[in-house]
Amino acid sequence: MAIDGGANIGKVLASRGFKLLFTLCGGHISPILVGAEANDIRVVDVRDEVSAVFAADAVARMTGIPGIAAVTAGPGVTNTITAVKNAQLAQSPIVIFGGAAATLLKGRGSLQDIDQISLLQPITKWAVSIKKVNSIQPIVEKALDLAQEGVPGPVFIEAPIDLLYAEDMVREMFMKEAGGGKGLGSKALELYLRGHLYRQFNQPHVSIVPPIRESLPPKPSNKGAHVNKVVSLLGKAERPALVVGSQALANCTNPHPIAEAIRGLGVPTWLGGMARGLMGRYSDIQFRHKRSAALKEADLVIVAGFPFDFRLGYGRSVSKGATLVAANLSNSEMRKNRRPEIPVHMHSGDFLIELADAAGGGLGPWSEWFDTLRAREVQRDEEITAQAKEPSDLVNPLHLFQRIEEKMADDALLVVDGGDFVGTASYILRPRQPLSWLDPGVFGTLGVGGGFAIGASLVHPGKEVWLIYGDGSSAYSLAEMDTCVRHGLAPIAIIGTDGSWAQIAREQVPMLGTDVGTRLNRTDYHDVARGYGAAGLLLDDPANVDSVLDEAKAIAASGKPVVVNVHIANTDFRKGSISV
Repeated sequence: MAIDGGANIGKVLASRGFKLLFTLCGGHISPILVGAEANDIRVVDVRDEVSAVFAADAVARMTGIPGIAAVTAGPGVTNTITAVKNAQLAQSPIVIFGGAAATLLKGRGSLQDIDQISLLQPITKWAVSIKKVNSIQPIVEKALDLAQEGVPGPVFIEAPIDLLYAEDMVREMFMKEAGGGKGLGSKALELYLRGHLYRQFNQPHVSIVPPIRESLPPKPSNKGAHVNKVVSLLGKAERPALVVGSQALANCTNPHPIAEAIRGLGVPTWLGGMARGLMGRYSDIQFRHKRSAALKEADLVIVAGFPFDFRLGYGRSVSKGATLVAANLSNSEMRKNRRPEIPVHMHSGDFLIELADAAGGGLGPWSEWFDTLRAREVQRDEEITAQAKEPSDLVNPLHLFQRIEEKMADDALLVVDGGDFVGTASYILRPRQPLSWLDPGVFGTLGVGGGFAIGASLVHPGKEVWLIYGDGSSAYSLAEMDTCVRHGLAPIAIIGTDGSWAQIAREQVPMLGTDVGTRLNRTDYHDVARGYGAAGLLLDDPANVDSVLDEAKAIAASGKPVVVNVHIANTDFRKGSISV
């Protein structure tokens, strides 16, 4: 390869089949962007560095291969911290290139020069700084592999600016800085710079061993006993339950064998996070409501890719009398808060496939158990429908989502970003297919919407992308409508505007007697969208729900992004709930 760091990075990425790189431009990383473009990698420039990483995260979740982002030094890197941590907690493989000051100027007060490695080390699988040009290819190759190995997660590569340009250009810049004087000091400095340049551009790469942050799962031969034991337990169970989370789809390039395995097991199943949609829009064995009640009554609970965090009551949601099976790539996640009777340290999607193969079908039918669960499901759906019919001068959010549910295309993708409004959506909207639901995950991060929608639109061009925003969360990334316009992307953004951080206010006011800090305006977000070149629609009349949604779909189908600002009525539908 030519001695040009930016070009080298582009060539490595292209040789591995990567087609997308997300960025916000900066002088420290210009050669990376040029190198990517020269190698037919599409460079998608966003309006906030955090959106670049969120977009890369979306690509990783939906394809099973690492998403790639490049951000400039200093504040460019620090702006990504939330997104990197979100990817770490979601077990999402991403690789972030961060620009940096020239090697000779590190620690000397150069523009945007900070200790980036110390910031990124705690939240990445590997944070490494490139020291010489010949190290670029092996480090990038190792980073791409490491992001997917074991427990998937983010990797950070710091790329000093002087390693990204061609040697003759760097030599010219360094010699210019030396001043070209004739004195002894100038000559000594010139000699030192020549030596430094030689080491940068000619010395061979020295192997670097990344730290092992968590033990890898045991070899497959150690798992058979666990699988056979669980099959035996299923054969004896009267009230089994299966909970499947995002981590079951980590590094997943083909989710269909996992879905078929779940169907083959025939166990009552609840899906969470990225696993939503795994069974399609409807399934006889999938349930969406009353999970906590079922787990309290179940005598066997299998948790695949779902840690025992607040969403499962820190393990207390599962009855102490039940036999608990947990499968996860992360040994620590698998044992968090509650130790399962049968811990299975492996990819939880692979575990379900092996379990179904070993079971061979015919374990059920658990008819009485299914009848009980289905009766509860019907009852809850009827309650939601009744609440959706409650009259209001503004738009009832439950009715809105019922209409969206009926109007979404069969291959539509859902991106959700927000608190209360998004939580309501999760009760009603049914993802159509596997890997078609993107939410922040356990971190509960606001601001994912714009980046996620960009990533989803690029992974699946031509498909409907519905972006569900709370009015609070929309402000984080509404500027990415500009990105969508410039890059020909056309998501349908629905903003539920109630003029409040409703989820916070609902708890804060009764407890503390004030809504301080939770008040918002019913801002004209549709006009903001128009300012960015997108279409903007106002929906403030319940009678116009269908017509406005139809217009939004038509606009998006024409290739233009659209924001629908929906003035929603306040409800207590999600009182006491904090998660989706």
